[in-house]
Parts: sequence; C-alpha cells; structure tokens
Amino acid sequence: MSGERRLASGLEKLGLPASGDVPDKLLRYVALIAKWNRVYNLTAVRDQGDMACVHILDSLAVLPHLKGRTLLDVGSGAGLPGIPLAIARPDLEVTLLDSNQKKTSFQQQAAIELSLANVCAVNVRVESWDPAQRFDVVISRAFAEIADFVSAAGRLCADGGVLVAMKGISPDEELSRMPAAYRARAVVPLAVPGVDAERHLVLIERAA
Repeated sequence: MSGERRLASGLEKLGLPASGDVPDKLLRYVALIAKWNRVYNLTAVRDQGDMACVHILDSLAVLPHLKGRTLLDVGSGAGLPGIPLAIARPDLEVTLLDSNQKKTSFQQQAAIELSLANVCAVNVRVESWDPAQRFDVVISRAFAEIADFVSAAGRLCADGGVLVAMKGISPDEELSRMPAAYRARAVVPLAVPGVDAERHLVLIERAA
C-alpha cells in the first residue's frame, strides 16, 4: 500500500479528515523529511509509507488527549509530534524546541513550505530556555526517561497545564522514579493504525 493510501486509511481510523488540506500537508511534510533525511539524518525510517504510520499517525493519535491553546514540543527532532499536530489543529500555537541546529533549520523550512503560521522553532537546550510564556501542553516523544523530561521541562508548563510523555510499553518503572512534585494523571494505551507495537501516553500534572 502506498504512503498516501496508508495515511488516508490511518486518518479515517483516527477520525480525522482523509482528504483535503490536512492529508495533503501531511504528505508534503513526509516528502520533506525524506528529502532532508539524505543529508540531515532526521530519522532512521527511510520508507515514506512507513514514515506515514510510525511518525505521522503516531503523532496524531495523541490529539484527543490534548487540551489548551499552546503546545511545546521538547526535543522535537524532525518536528514530531509538533508539526503533524499543528497541521491537524491550526488553532494550536506550536513551539518546537531542539538543541540541534540542523533539525531546527529543517523545522523552520517545513513551516515555511507548508504555510504553518502557527509553528515556531527554537534552537536551544531545554534546560537553559526561559521563555516569557508557559505552555498549556508540554509534550515529548524523544526523552528516554520520564523523570528527566519532567525535571527539565516541568517548569515550562503553565498552571493547570499538562506534561505529556509519548512512550512505547507502559512505563511503570519509569513512573516510580518521577519527582515527587509531579504525579501521573493517567496512562492511556493508544492504538496507532499501521503500527504493530505498544504505544502509551502518560499525562502528568503537578502534585497537589
């Protein structure tokens, strides 16, 4: 099955538009990743059909669990999950944060080519960044350890906001090492179309 058909089928299963502007921009984004990947090594996934599932649909599967107007994607890499979320939700103000200048250069170019006025890319380490605003959602699919993610990015989350960690298998052991100032609100299993592996979403908030 082609990347276009795999994406359309997956979008339908996720309850998202399978035709029109959203899937068109998502396909163009996949093509951009594939083009820049030759030089910038953005992802180990090379096949565009696989990218559509492993990266795009995996990112979009979190949509029902995101509330708020502003989102920070920490360690965004190729712009995942931030750019697919920005495409699917034009009302969402998305900031992509990465310390690798080549990756933020790609993010900026993707935002320009896809006309994503709601995307901003920032090239800085999360530990040293002190923005004027705090974010309703702080998300990452790149941090290996939840405790490290919370310690580095928790201060960037607005009052009443949520930290969101995208994981594979249920990270029970990692949660036991989370800083006491935070607690897991929920651990949600996700079904990602075309991905035959466990996916979980960990929603974290400040402890009372």
